[in-house]
Amino acid sequence: MSSPAFAPAYDEKTGELPQPNLHAQAPAQKRTRCAGRSLVKGLVAVLALLTCLHSLHIVNLHSCWKSHHAASDVSADLCPQASVVVPQKNGELWKSLGKTYDSDAFKARAVEWLGGAVRVPTQSYDKMGPIGEDPRWEVFPPFHDYLLKAFPLVHSTLELTKVNTHGLVYVWKGSDASLKPVLLAAHQDVVPVNPDTVDKWTHPPFSGHFDGERIWGRGSSDDKSGLIGIMSSIESLLERGFQPTRGVVLAFGFDEEVSGLYGARSIGKYLLETYGENAFLLLVDEGGGFANQFGSVVAIPAIAEKGYIDVRVEVTSPGGHSSVPPSHTTIGILSQLLVHFESHPYEASLNRGTPMYMYSQCLAAHTPDLPHKLRKALKKADKSDRALKEAQKELFKSKPFHAMVGTTQAIDLIEGGVKTNALPERAWAVVNHRIATDSSVDAAKEHDTALLKHLAQNFNLSYTAFGEQLTGKDGPAYGTLTISDAWDTALEPAPISPVDAPEYALLSGTIKATYNSYRELEGNDNIIVAPGIMSGNTDTRYYWALTPHIYRYNHANSGNGTALDHGVHTINEYLDADTFYEMIRFFTTLILNADEFNA
Repeated sequence: MSSPAFAPAYDEKTGELPQPNLHAQAPAQKRTRCAGRSLVKGLVAVLALLTCLHSLHIVNLHSCWKSHHAASDVSADLCPQASVVVPQKNGELWKSLGKTYDSDAFKARAVEWLGGAVRVPTQSYDKMGPIGEDPRWEVFPPFHDYLLKAFPLVHSTLELTKVNTHGLVYVWKGSDASLKPVLLAAHQDVVPVNPDTVDKWTHPPFSGHFDGERIWGRGSSDDKSGLIGIMSSIESLLERGFQPTRGVVLAFGFDEEVSGLYGARSIGKYLLETYGENAFLLLVDEGGGFANQFGSVVAIPAIAEKGYIDVRVEVTSPGGHSSVPPSHTTIGILSQLLVHFESHPYEASLNRGTPMYMYSQCLAAHTPDLPHKLRKALKKADKSDRALKEAQKELFKSKPFHAMVGTTQAIDLIEGGVKTNALPERAWAVVNHRIATDSSVDAAKEHDTALLKHLAQNFNLSYTAFGEQLTGKDGPAYGTLTISDAWDTALEPAPISPVDAPEYALLSGTIKATYNSYRELEGNDNIIVAPGIMSGNTDTRYYWALTPHIYRYNHANSGNGTALDHGVHTINEYLDADTFYEMIRFFTTLILNADEFNA
């Protein structure tokens, strides 16, 4: 799940953005009239003076007017906004469905669809065994049975292929086979509920309870809302007899929460073999939503993901009885290595062309409450390195923003020793890295290798980094230091999806149309679309070859916070019902708009 990287301050008690004081004491009526006359006289005098100076060629009013418009144009150029995109050929169907989605009957149906899905537990766990051997995979057939019962038209109309037993690929064939289909993705699995925390949930974790405002339970937000939102949209379209011109393909993995090794990886291979490279118009998977930021509503589709590597740091040395200890045990050495890691974090840099730079430019262009100093620096940052550094300094005051920009490191696992009176012969730790979008796995390896080299020499350790022995070749060493890819699962940063492409404009226009229609608004500026990145990785890591237009976005309304505030991956996960209704409208609008898309 992604979250806004840089959020405005708001009242912690009410959760509301600061509002202007509309109830300040008004002056006496007579006083107001006098002040008004004085103001008018002053303005007339200033205008007369400027006109006189202009006639004497001392002041150029035309230049002032042009400068004002030039400043507006600069803001627009920083972050161009697409126009609202609404269905034309299927406009009446879209409007009619919008009315249906507003009805109490449909809302009750939608709540039951999602609540029913939550009531079928589909937990996935780290290091699960192969399908057919590990019984924990058997939670998915009951979920498939639920989908079959809940969405009969989807299953009688679309072609369903089960990939690697539990992966679901639905194909809704379009009438024009020459058009690239749309790919919509979600995942069936949810993170496990810790049995020790069940009594801390407001409602039981798999109850799917609806309290009139929120749908509660594990997966209500991540990511059964996305999967059920897609299915609800298609079932509703089928009930109206809609037949797409452009095909729609659904890809539902079943182990996204544990890296998708059995699910999305198999689905990605299947889709590539079936359709070929660059075969899809665009891909939309779970990801960003929209929130209040600096006086504007900002939607943040993630156009990239950070890379990933877990680095195992292992120290070995001679064992023995703890009554005759060396100066440093393996645990002591490892501890100093880890302190050195944390004392030397990666240096982050906000670079032009990166998604977080684009995001900050959009804030500068379209959010009225962004601090003036920051806005001024960002507007100059495209051409001024000094201004870019000034903007970076201000933006990096936000720890979440800083983390989203650079490569991060977190020591998450550690182990060493087996007995209190035995010197440990081995100790190890794992350092998790999320790699910046403008960096690489190799750069992370090189950084960590160089970081520990002098310490290996100080402790007289033979040093091997990622398969290459660097020290200890010339003589005996006290012990060894080995760093490696802990699980052989290193992942490069995702390709950055273009924001100057018609496909991005299609998505942006759909976001705006959905937002407007749900609130009965008109115009292009009610919601701003700003590209961002995911803080984690999604199933899209296995779909890179299928399309260059990959967007991680599900139109969840985060209000003044983020989607992670809704109990995702912890106790009391929930989704506001209003958010779910709007998500269904978003997927419906996207399918209809894509059906009419002509780049």
